[in-house]
Amino acid sequence: MNSTAAVLDRVASDLDLVLGADALSTLTDSERLSVLNAAGEVLRRVEAVVVETVATSDPADAPNSAGCRSMNELLQRTLRVDSRTAAQMAKAGRLTHRDTDLTSGESLPAKWPALRQALLDGDIGVTGLLAATGPIEAAGDRISAADRWKADALLADVARGYAMSDDDGVGQDAAPAPTPEDLKALAHEIAVRLDPDGAEPIEERAMRKRYLTVGRMRDGVYPMRGNLLPETYAQLQLLLDAQLNPKTEGPPVPEGVAFRPSAGETDAVEDEFNSDPRSVLDTRTRGQKQHDALAAALGIAARHSEMPSLGGAAPTLVVHIDFDDDSWARIPGVDGPVSGAVARHTGCTGALQRVFTEKGRIVGMTITDRIFDVYQRRAITLRDKECLIPGCHVPASWCEIHHVIEHARGGPTSTDNGVPLCWWHHRSLDHSGWEIRMNDGLPEIRGPSWWDPLQRWRVPRLSLPQFAFT
Repeated sequence: MNSTAAVLDRVASDLDLVLGADALSTLTDSERLSVLNAAGEVLRRVEAVVVETVATSDPADAPNSAGCRSMNELLQRTLRVDSRTAAQMAKAGRLTHRDTDLTSGESLPAKWPALRQALLDGDIGVTGLLAATGPIEAAGDRISAADRWKADALLADVARGYAMSDDDGVGQDAAPAPTPEDLKALAHEIAVRLDPDGAEPIEERAMRKRYLTVGRMRDGVYPMRGNLLPETYAQLQLLLDAQLNPKTEGPPVPEGVAFRPSAGETDAVEDEFNSDPRSVLDTRTRGQKQHDALAAALGIAARHSEMPSLGGAAPTLVVHIDFDDDSWARIPGVDGPVSGAVARHTGCTGALQRVFTEKGRIVGMTITDRIFDVYQRRAITLRDKECLIPGCHVPASWCEIHHVIEHARGGPTSTDNGVPLCWWHHRSLDHSGWEIRMNDGLPEIRGPSWWDPLQRWRVPRLSLPQFAFT
């Protein structure tokens, strides 16, 4: 009997011999490396057998004939894996599936033919296949089939360990086989080139998904869950790195916190532009507001004089923008690119250094010396008191100072060009409908049509000295 199942049975029997001899415990380090390399070859081929079996089966009939409701359940029962692993196998099967030509009956090429062949040859596993295809699949129809096939060929060659040449072609020089994370990073690079307009949709989806929640106390601690935006995660990681720097004494031991009522609190002065009876000025959920509060706190902490330094300076968030395409930006430590709007927003906070490159060469960079200093921040805080957007009462001391005329466009770092904006309104200023200008050193604002149908420039909030006291 020489069926496919019988061949696999013999492979399983051979592996039983390896495991039953207790020889693995006596291996030297070099022998263990050889065993792990050989096991990797076997593992990738076993995965290829599973994926090809799934890819060549009917996704409905195969589970039904086995008494299972889905391919996921069938794989869970036959492979004895969890739902997530079964889902990965099923997805890989869909990516490598080949339709049949109705006229000739021949098999048509798979959606990813080169990567499929690399999988069958044992050069890539399931995680590598999903990592290589994921960023490009996310772009959907915005990337043409022809461009996807070019990306497929390039990624397959890299997965096989072929080195890329300097002119972005593909050479045949041997190179270390990449990890799935390496393939994912390269796929992100390709997706950015093929889908330069994809930053904004990703940015919009990310903004909707961000949140931060703190649960009820359990065993003396509060659980926290959430989705952080890339720049928020990167800033948090920088602060953690600074606190955990072995050159410092480490983060301080948490002490008790005492809450005391503020003295001399007065009710806010109401005016026609600050009031918001429809409650439409801020549509964020509680989880989103908590995320934004964390983001603002991280920015403040990064600028604090007591924050331990990294590399001789305060933890500085470096944003990398390509000179030829500023629609995308990169933040060290963040998987994949982020929208260029992130760099434009973060550029006002003072916790940023922007590096511009062209074909790999550094052609320009900004420095953090242009931030508003402590005296300018105090003066702006005294003048404007709160976030400039009407209806938002975040204290100016907690706000970021925004360049009304962007620094990159020649805007000076002066009190006549700086206004306080909370993290959220600063982050959303480009697409929120709010506009800001300076008139003889005083800020004026023009809101969206739902807020002001007349679309007039207005003083953000009334100032008490303008009125005569009775």
